[in-house]
Amino acid sequence: MAQSVADRINEAGPELAELAWQNERLGKLSDRSAQIIREAGVMRILQPCEHGGLGGTPADFLEAVMTVARHDGSAGWVCGVVGVHPWEVALFDPKLGHDIWGQDQETWIASPYTPTGIAEPVEGGYRLTGRWQFSSGTDHSDWVFLGALLGDGKGRPAMPPRAMHLILPRPDYSIIDDSWDVIGLLGTGSKDVAVNGAFVPAYRAIFHEDVASGAAAQKAGLSNPIYKLPFSVIFPVGITGAIIGMAEGALAAHGAYQRDRVSAAGAKVRDDPYAAYFTGEAASEIHASRVQLLSGINWAYDQVTSGREITFEDRSRIRRNQIRCAWRAVAAIDTIYARSGGNASRRTNPIQRFWRDAHVGLNHFIHVPGPTYHANAMTQYGLEPPEPLRMGI
Repeated sequence: MAQSVADRINEAGPELAELAWQNERLGKLSDRSAQIIREAGVMRILQPCEHGGLGGTPADFLEAVMTVARHDGSAGWVCGVVGVHPWEVALFDPKLGHDIWGQDQETWIASPYTPTGIAEPVEGGYRLTGRWQFSSGTDHSDWVFLGALLGDGKGRPAMPPRAMHLILPRPDYSIIDDSWDVIGLLGTGSKDVAVNGAFVPAYRAIFHEDVASGAAAQKAGLSNPIYKLPFSVIFPVGITGAIIGMAEGALAAHGAYQRDRVSAAGAKVRDDPYAAYFTGEAASEIHASRVQLLSGINWAYDQVTSGREITFEDRSRIRRNQIRCAWRAVAAIDTIYARSGGNASRRTNPIQRFWRDAHVGLNHFIHVPGPTYHANAMTQYGLEPPEPLRMGI
């Protein structure tokens, strides 16, 4: 069933592509775009089966995200971010899944995980306060994952710092409506959210270190190997997959435009060998990004399915390649855009929309190359990377 999600998205592809313009104007996904995504089942691919999940693999999820992003970059981005959250819910106390999906198995969960809040320990849980940026898809979500630092009882982070993931229902947080004014990914509606002293029961909180190390899955006694994947391996997949889908969408729009385009000199562009050369080069780079990203997540899934460990060196290699996939795909979009003529910059041309969306998406933390490349190089030198370089791996 999970494998058919991409097919359902493709059937609705022309409508999704047309709705992309409306999403930009709205500054969030339209209700119809969200409905198409729900009906296709994208967000339920990684959802626990006992709560209506489709029992899909990470590759199924990645294929679905890339397919959505090929038609609408913003919609694909929301799928890549929001669609991975059900995976993490399985790591919590089973009560949490019932809280979220007990009444509606189509309920979405937003984020972000950046620890810009303070979670003060109180009896039975935590008291959370803070403000967070970039909550993609938040208008269509009824719960939110938020990152925070464990408090010291005085409103400051405890030392040494310990990052946490806490999850709250919509009544416990506020969405800041005027906080998403950007040049790309407009339709994601990635607005700020704020919390002012909300109580979070202990079973709705988890330490990041447990999620990152795989200890959370072990503590929960989960047998499905998908939940044994490291957070740093599964979380980036959907986001980078959305970037690759945007590149595929840009390539398709470029091809359709170049086929009938006539240059200022009156020649058919399709007969220009130089233009064709760069189209072929971009197509190869985008395909290489797709194959490498799928290869990394499939390898990791095979490892945990076989009961083998994914080491830090493995994680750094997968993250290195995932980052490179994003940068390679965006460079290919630049090649396409630069050779699509002046009309590519018109607001009615989807090429410029994919170009803007992809560049904004490349600014996400998980696409920052320096520390991860450095850490991976150190493992190749036979050295142990210091803690600052291990962040996000």
